[in-house]
Amino acid sequence: MKASDLLVRALENEGVEYIFGIPGEENLDLLESLRSSKIRLILTRHEQAAGFMAATVGRLTGKVGVCLSTLGPGATNFMTAASYALLAGLPVLFITGQKPIKKSKQGRFQIIDIVRMMEPVTKLSKQIVDGNNIPYFVREAFRVARQEKPGPIHLELPEDIAAEEVDRHPFAVTEPTPPGASHSALKHAAELVMQAKRPLLCVAAGANRQDTRAALEQLINNTGLYFVTTQMGKGAVDERHDRFLGTTALSSDDYVHCAIERADLIVNFGHDLSEKPPFFMKEGGRTVIHVSYSPAEMDDVYFPQHEVIGCTAANATSLSDLIKPSEHWDLDYFARVKEQVDTHVLHHFGDERFPFLPPRAVHEVRSAVKSDAILSLDNGMYKIWFARNYQAHAPNTVLLDNALATMGAGLPVAIGAKLLRPDRQVIAVCGDGGFMMNSQELETAVRLELDLVVLVLRDDSYGMIRWKQESVGFPDWGLEFKNPDFVRYAECYGATGHRVKEIGGLEETMRRALAAGGVHLIEAPIDYSEDNHALGEALRERTCAI
Repeated sequence: MKASDLLVRALENEGVEYIFGIPGEENLDLLESLRSSKIRLILTRHEQAAGFMAATVGRLTGKVGVCLSTLGPGATNFMTAASYALLAGLPVLFITGQKPIKKSKQGRFQIIDIVRMMEPVTKLSKQIVDGNNIPYFVREAFRVARQEKPGPIHLELPEDIAAEEVDRHPFAVTEPTPPGASHSALKHAAELVMQAKRPLLCVAAGANRQDTRAALEQLINNTGLYFVTTQMGKGAVDERHDRFLGTTALSSDDYVHCAIERADLIVNFGHDLSEKPPFFMKEGGRTVIHVSYSPAEMDDVYFPQHEVIGCTAANATSLSDLIKPSEHWDLDYFARVKEQVDTHVLHHFGDERFPFLPPRAVHEVRSAVKSDAILSLDNGMYKIWFARNYQAHAPNTVLLDNALATMGAGLPVAIGAKLLRPDRQVIAVCGDGGFMMNSQELETAVRLELDLVVLVLRDDSYGMIRWKQESVGFPDWGLEFKNPDFVRYAECYGATGHRVKEIGGLEETMRRALAAGGVHLIEAPIDYSEDNHALGEALRERTCAI
């Protein structure tokens, strides 16, 4: 067979169902091999979007997502998506094409060193120089991509190598089981928790996996300990739980930070330095226990005193058996924080002015969607409000990026999520700035005949940067722009456009759009003018003196 046929067979052998991307002339042999494959090619309108979609496969399934581009500009468009996958810990295979390497007649036209370019943003970057080595390269790439910490890998397939005749077969796929921690490490962790006065659990990105939910809930229920989550840990445990104290959407001064500051010990599940830190350690401060698949990466703000390394679900189950509620514990302060979180965060909907204040927009979205609906959040001011105020009921039902925190991912991630979870409601929540960075993927969603709702929160500016600008006392300048008519824009792609004009209209419109099916874009104006007061001055006046 041809080397490109062998590559496709190796990918099928790994269980690949989708390849996202834009082929070029250097990929034509591979494209022909895919034509008769079980793998479905999802043609996108930008390579960056293809990378975001492939990363969503990694996030929702734990399997390796795959995306494809040509050489040169197609490959350079992968850089943001590869960086996104690297920092967020998402297994993705980036396949790029290249001119013939054994005999070239085009000089250096479109040729840059893609392998070296991808090295800093991947776990592995290799050029395939012999088609007979494809089984090894693919098996090794998938193994490395899923190995803790998961992340992206890159393989370059030159045009002449793809056309070579080969005589090899894919390697057998193995699924190693991650070990649990030693009994001594678990026992010492349990002792530290039972000796503490105000122990607290923190659930971060590395613990937001389907197989950890039951173990974490068992630990919380058995011990009665309170817990917080990071933004990328949202939903790892149902946030309707009576021990949930909130999500660390801000850097300080929120109710959840009051609880963190009062804790004298934190059991930190799945902490990743790539995510914005939920707290800062200091010498002589609280004790921190690091529970994760991988050892802690130490830096100036994170240097845990004890580590429990191995399968997080298994270790949480073991800690649940070892930790007994202690007479040393004083959890009354956390109970008071919980009352404030419920009143001022989870059940705070803002006033009824229009355009919406952010809490009202969050409330109307939560009211309109099912419990297991998936929200894909782009990056902007609204992300803070949704991370803080939206109750997630299940793992990976709020897909946000708090690692690279790139704009433009909301719509592509939602498309990937809907392909993988066709039975679930999927909603992309975007600002007008982030949406326009990959808005062309509306055509992809329409072509794929997806049932998808895209909410565009319009403020005609880069709202988060305006908030920061105001918070440091600078004049409001340089961050406003003009938008298209989003209703007509959606209709140009064959989607249905809606414009919200009153309080309550967002919830009603979302319900109708979700029931109707097809691709719907909802434009809703939002007012961020109160954010500096609501997330700064007002919080500092009333939070930690509970």
